Amino acid sequence: MKRETLNRIQEARGAGRAIVRAIDLSSGTERLVDPKSDSSALGQAASQAARADQSGPIDIDGVTWFLSVYNPPLDLVIVGAVHIAQPLSVMAKLAGYRIRVIDPRTAFATAERFPGVALTHDWPDDALAKTPLGPRSALVALTHDPKVDDPALTIALRSDCFYVGALGSKKTHAGRRERLKAHGFSDAELDHIHGPIGLSIGARSPAEIAVSILAQMTQQLRTGGA
Repeated sequence: MKRETLNRIQEARGAGRAIVRAIDLSSGTERLVDPKSDSSALGQAASQAARADQSGPIDIDGVTWFLSVYNPPLDLVIVGAVHIAQPLSVMAKLAGYRIRVIDPRTAFATAERFPGVALTHDWPDDALAKTPLGPRSALVALTHDPKVDDPALTIALRSDCFYVGALGSKKTHAGRRERLKAHGFSDAELDHIHGPIGLSIGARSPAEIAVSILAQMTQQLRTGGA
């Protein structure tokens, strides 16, 4: 690998951006591809490889390229240290996510309830200003408290994170949409919030709801929700 290529890969990873190294297997020609902005056939192939977290060969117009994917870590921000957050943090960690729990209520966000998880008692807007969301981030809002959830959702909708979800019934979510509309969001933008959160699998217990959330996050990450 050329030093310039290595430097650019390190730069992208430091900025939390995915990048794909493409090598023409016949000529040895090397290219770095931005899977988010490159609309060429190679760029589209790189985008699919990055979404799948899968390196490998691809044939394009008679040329065989080997695509090496360099993705930043997956990042899950849980707003609200509620019961559902406990199994969700465990399951998501097993799925490869770096976990952050944000809750200004110190009695809920404790090391005893969330061992080994990064906790912050800042309000969501302060916490997310310190460590912003990126394209490999998912945010779930679980408190049912607009003072906590709405600022987090506002930031998430204005970011390029791949998943935004919020706990609550259809009635609760309708009220949430009206509040966020007052902050200038369109219906199309608000449609990016998965609410009620999770796949419809009849989940009842906190652990089952956590399964439905993680499944929906995975579906969005790997297929774009298709």
